[in-house]
Amino acid sequence: MDYLAFWAPGPMEIAIIAIVALLLFGRRLPEVGKNIGRGIVEFKRGLREAEEEIRKPVDEAGKNSAEPPAPPSRN
Repeated sequence: MDYLAFWAPGPMEIAIIAIVALLLFGRRLPEVGKNIGRGIVEFKRGLREAEEEIRKPVDEAGKNSAEPPAPPSRN
C-alpha cells in the first residue's frame, strides 16, 4: 500500500483549504502573505550571516597560511 499517496492532498482538498483560508482571513490575506515573505527573507538573511561568521575564521586562517601553524600547548 502506498501511504504517501494516501496522505497527499488532491486538487479538491487544496481548493477546499484555499476557500476556508479565504473565508477566515478575507481582507487580511495579502497582509498574511507579506508577513510570511518577510519571515522568509529574515530567515535567509540569518542563514547568510551565520555562513559568513563560519567562513570568516577559515578565510583568515587561509591568509596566514605562509606561517606554519603553532603546535598545540600541553599544560
